[in-house]
Amino acid sequence: MSKVEESIEVRVPVTDAYNQWTQFEDFPQFMDGVERIEQRTDTLTHWKTRIDGVEREFDAEITEQIPDERVAWTTVGGEARQAGVVTFHRIDDGTTKVMLQLDYAPESLTEKVGDKLGFVKRQASGDLKRFKEFIEKRGGAATGQWRGRV
Repeated sequence: MSKVEESIEVRVPVTDAYNQWTQFEDFPQFMDGVERIEQRTDTLTHWKTRIDGVEREFDAEITEQIPDERVAWTTVGGEARQAGVVTFHRIDDGTTKVMLQLDYAPESLTEKVGDKLGFVKRQASGDLKRFKEFIEKRGGAATGQWRGRV
């Protein structure tokens, strides 16, 4: 397994950052390579990705979700194997630190080479920067929310 840890500060309150992150079907608007996500149940999402010409479909299960604190997941079935957690840390009333920790298993030779060259780390960093732009452009107004606990 390979590991990635990235973080970014966003200029929105922690509740707004968390609420937006729970809107999985909006991820293609800021995550490069994510073509579609379907929220199938409160805890199950189906992903379709295309990264460097490699298309994957897989399910991810939310294993822990605590409002304004964390969202953790792991993939189930499919080709992609990963698990991760995103945590939300209040810096002040209008600033939140979003931290991503991701464990993943590169499978193909291309993925293994990309991993060694830091592709996934750069991808995660870029996705967090685009999340920052996305939520800050909206003035912190999330496209929706899910406040349940898992």
